[in-house]
Amino acid sequence: MNPALALMLSFLVVLGCILVLREEDPYRKIIALSLVVAGAIPFVVGRGLLDVAIAVSLVFPLSTIFILMACPGGEG
Repeated sequence: MNPALALMLSFLVVLGCILVLREEDPYRKIIALSLVVAGAIPFVVGRGLLDVAIAVSLVFPLSTIFILMACPGGEG
């Protein structure tokens, strides 16, 4: 993997982790968690684990929908 690309993806993962820890709003936490996944999946693909990348890509949006359904609305 290109070192500059790996650095940018690492920054994306670290930024997402920091935002997940700091945010209070559950919707913003989900968006920050999406940053973590978006930064981590290329590393999985880079290692040749395409089946794992496909599984994560399919499971993450479904789990996001369930999390959004579980969050109470109208707080904002």
